[in-house]
Amino acid sequence: MPEVTRRDLPEPFRVVASSRETADTWTLDLEPEGGEGLAFTPGQFTMLYAPGVGEIPISISGDPSRPDRLVHTIRAVGAVSEALCRAPVGSAIGVRGPFGRGWPVDEVTGRDVVVVAGGVGLAPLRSVILTALARGAGEGRTRILYGGRDPDSLLYAAELESWAASADVGVIVDAAPSGWRGRVGVVTRLVDDAEIDPAASIAMVCGPEVMMRLSVEALLGRGMPAERISLSMERNMRCAVGRCGHCQWGPSFICRDGPVFRWSEAERRLGVREL
Repeated sequence: MPEVTRRDLPEPFRVVASSRETADTWTLDLEPEGGEGLAFTPGQFTMLYAPGVGEIPISISGDPSRPDRLVHTIRAVGAVSEALCRAPVGSAIGVRGPFGRGWPVDEVTGRDVVVVAGGVGLAPLRSVILTALARGAGEGRTRILYGGRDPDSLLYAAELESWAASADVGVIVDAAPSGWRGRVGVVTRLVDDAEIDPAASIAMVCGPEVMMRLSVEALLGRGMPAERISLSMERNMRCAVGRCGHCQWGPSFICRDGPVFRWSEAERRLGVREL
């Protein structure tokens, strides 16, 4: 019989911290119950199981240098995600994984890293931001360009401020109340205005599909080569191993062949609307 691995059955992890990011989004810190930590590549995801409710795929948002602490940022949009967001500190959650192809972090050495995120799309990019910021001096700049619906919908408010000490951080919102001193507009305005050296940069993009498509067009307009632009897709993933067929995207299965794709792989298919 084939060996059963942590990809086949959920292992218990304990909720050690829970923080509310926005009105409907929480970040959970998990630690394994008596087992080893979970090594992962930035951009990969796990299947999180809420006991008695079900499981869903969630991108890993933690620091890859800390496999003992698994971090996920979850938006409550359904029964399983709502149960996970309500999980109190001390409770157990099942974890399978990690799964999928992550961001090309092996290519960031000596290059500027340009991160473009929209809304909760910053969560799958947090791991690569932490990786980029951990590089030594002279190994390239990090630029974080982040757009949200409004100021209250922005993730990681305190971290955005701390990241600005060692990275170029730009934040923009679609609409804002009086008193907002930041920029108002779409995230592509940040791409247009950023100091980007296309010959020395690699870009990673995550957010709503229309936002990703327009952001990639803006990056290409700045001279960024298509093969150095990656994006994360998360359509309809369910089984995590390419067996159920729900996330088939042309000849690819997003859970198995992604969720991170090069723009050269995604360009012809991103125009096809989600079913």
